[in-house]
Amino acid sequence: MGTSHDSSVRPAELLATPLAQSAAARKALAGIALVTAMFLGIAVWNGFPLVFYDTGAYLIEGLRGAFLVERSPVYSLFLAASGSAFSLWPVVVLQSALSAYVIWEVARLEVPGLSLTGFCAIGLALCVLTGIGWYTAQVEPDCMTALVVLGGYLLLFRKERLGLRKWLVVAITGLAVACHPSHLGLIGGLLLVALACKHLLPRRRASPRIHLLPAFYALCLALVLTVASNYALTRDIFISRSGPVFVFARLMQDGLVKRLLDDRCTGPATPYKLCAFKDHLATNANAWLWGNNPGFRAQGGFKGSQEEDSRIIADSVLRYPFAQVKAAVYDSVLQFFMFKTGDGIESQEQILRPGFQSLLPGQLRAYLQARQQKNAIRFQELNMVHVTVGMLSLLGVLLLLNHVLASRRWDEGVLPAVVLLGLIGNAIICGTFSNPHDRYQSRLIWLPALVLLIARARDPKALQPAEDRG
Repeated sequence: MGTSHDSSVRPAELLATPLAQSAAARKALAGIALVTAMFLGIAVWNGFPLVFYDTGAYLIEGLRGAFLVERSPVYSLFLAASGSAFSLWPVVVLQSALSAYVIWEVARLEVPGLSLTGFCAIGLALCVLTGIGWYTAQVEPDCMTALVVLGGYLLLFRKERLGLRKWLVVAITGLAVACHPSHLGLIGGLLLVALACKHLLPRRRASPRIHLLPAFYALCLALVLTVASNYALTRDIFISRSGPVFVFARLMQDGLVKRLLDDRCTGPATPYKLCAFKDHLATNANAWLWGNNPGFRAQGGFKGSQEEDSRIIADSVLRYPFAQVKAAVYDSVLQFFMFKTGDGIESQEQILRPGFQSLLPGQLRAYLQARQQKNAIRFQELNMVHVTVGMLSLLGVLLLLNHVLASRRWDEGVLPAVVLLGLIGNAIICGTFSNPHDRYQSRLIWLPALVLLIARARDPKALQPAEDRG
């Protein structure tokens, strides 16, 4: 009997599962590698990783250990750990690979059985139609913002499908959150909305389960990385010291600082040091923060102005609450619709050249020969595509959500809903606590296009009008 039973077990059946897992792993690695290469195409075409005005500050902080109030030490130390002292290429390779991996996880969970060709087609479409490659190829933490949204989605709504890979997603999301202070607000907002949905919305049969703990772990990891990095550079424990300075600059741009100083700086006992400069304020936030403004210098710049900036912010909120709300709403709405590709991606030869000569002399020649430093990049024609696709994809996401609600396919509506919430949250955070810039929203505007591409791969009729779906 025993011999007969053993002979009924076929070797092919024993090997089927391991072979399938091996094939799936090879497909995943191949897809991630190919899309990573696509995302690197911009940097390769440029001849050098793209740089921004802030790149030099991140390098100084990471490679010299000099704490700069206005820069995240986590991203600075990430640059140092990835070998920036010898080459900036590993940084953009890592950024591209992390982005490709997270997109792969989202795509394969939304479209079970997605082929390698299908995934590469999604990656290629994103590279051609959106600005994703301009951010993964840039030595700047902007590419991490989208990973906060996608990572938050995976951890909150797809934890059970990730298996043990959830810990890798926790690590990537935690790192992405820690790379910029605004990301803490973004993941915190997603967690609060998920918490409200979990406890306030009625449970439906087809609605997805919400898992708060994995995303909370990512937030905790980000806080640990942030505090540890700050402590490593300053021997002090804090999360961020730059918030009041950026908010103050936005209020100055909106005219609220001038209004307050005109009201308060009237007698001999002036309440603020800035009263002496009330008639010489900047009308633009960037001019105040990065220009040669005597008032900002007199306050002590980023290091010395935090206390007075905090007092002026509090006083202006108490005196003009409705004006504050009106300005914040206006800036947030303006930020939501500002997403041109290329904001700040221009020649940095004169600005960053001294830093490269001092910190990265071996990379100076390649840096100077790049198309960016020769002003050979033109974004006007590119934005005819990117801005159009961004606006149409936003509309497409709204139509997709309407279709999901009408058909009661709740599970398929989670990704577009999270992406829309991420875009709204990012616009509120950046518009209110800094001031509107195209790059703040353009680093995320490729997400709606990703949602539509995934919906198309899952159901070719998903984006058709109801009367055409049959």
